[in-house]
Amino acid sequence: MSVLAQETRGRTAPLAWLLVLGIVLAALNLRTAVTSVGPLLDQLAAGLGMSSVGTGLLTTLPVLAFAGVGAVTPTLARRAGEHRLLLLALITLGVGLLVRSLVDSAPVFLLSSAVALSGGAVGNVLIPTLIKRHFPARTGIMTTVYTTALAVGTMLAAAATVPIERASGDWHIALGVWAALAAVAVLPWLALLRSEPERNSGGRGAGLRSLLRSKLAWMVAIYFGTQSMIAYIMFGWLATILTDVGYSTSEAGFVLAVFTALSIPVSILVPVIASRHRDQRPTVIGLVSFYVVGFLGLWFAPPSTALVWVVFVAVGMGSFPLALMMLALRTRTPESTAALAAFGQSAGYLIAGAGPLLVGVLREATGGWAVPYALIFVVLVAQLVTGLYAGRDRYLEDERNPARMTA
Repeated sequence: MSVLAQETRGRTAPLAWLLVLGIVLAALNLRTAVTSVGPLLDQLAAGLGMSSVGTGLLTTLPVLAFAGVGAVTPTLARRAGEHRLLLLALITLGVGLLVRSLVDSAPVFLLSSAVALSGGAVGNVLIPTLIKRHFPARTGIMTTVYTTALAVGTMLAAAATVPIERASGDWHIALGVWAALAAVAVLPWLALLRSEPERNSGGRGAGLRSLLRSKLAWMVAIYFGTQSMIAYIMFGWLATILTDVGYSTSEAGFVLAVFTALSIPVSILVPVIASRHRDQRPTVIGLVSFYVVGFLGLWFAPPSTALVWVVFVAVGMGSFPLALMMLALRTRTPESTAALAAFGQSAGYLIAGAGPLLVGVLREATGGWAVPYALIFVVLVAQLVTGLYAGRDRYLEDERNPARMTA
């Protein structure tokens, strides 16, 4: 039974607030293992004696973990329980972060990073499932809470790691701080173990075979993948795009910081707007339009106006919270939400991971940005087409039971 259903009986309001707190604290941690590394990559490579192959693997690990571990999360949740599994995921995340902050061995650093990222991958799938289970009538507002906390945690780790490293003079301390944040996130889930949802053996959700045959599941996955690909390209290449047209590294860093910071208000506004309607296609069209204006400006407008166009692209990045909303809005049960979240994010992250590499190859081969920008617009066409299908008011379960679509 959902928390809101129980709340109508006047018994579990404190439990509902504890769940909200648990979701917020968990979300704050889901990207710290990723975004705390990038700003210190040069120091890490030097301090650990890490080769270019090692640094390449380190930057690829998030995609591998999110895709691989995310895919098996529904099975793990059925066996361990959702609350218990999220608690274990946060402990795993924290242990991985702590170990990698203490070592001076490149192989151990990579292994402990993989452990930490595996914990985050489980959280990626479980939190949309928990929102669907406990807050079925408040999916929009709880997705806003979740994505805002996720954006704050992402920006915090990216922005604060270098100042911590400079203040302490030690990258080990700068990375170890995030293990402490994971330890805090464990606390509400310890208390929530007593309210573990009953595992319904008949509510297994959609299986992998049925998802592979589902057009809706593929549309959600490709939509998720295309928006993640744009995000990876922007985080990986925006600074280079700007320095190539004459910006200094500090100016490019400022624009990138503005771009990252804007994810917070966008994460607040988009789910609120999208949840007001059962059909999210107008929101899909609006966000792609912001992308188009932003990327056309970056491509053709004077370089001095780049900040304006980066703002447009940042608004377009609202496709991320929208994609997360669709995982719950396109399913009827928490079990199906878990299955769609695992499939959509696993396939989506595999699609997204190719983006930055393709951009790098195309830039190197052509000596400019025209072909990479053309690639981005191809990706946006795919995002629009799949978003228009996935954004329509429909449910995954109805593909297996067409009679319900006309009921």
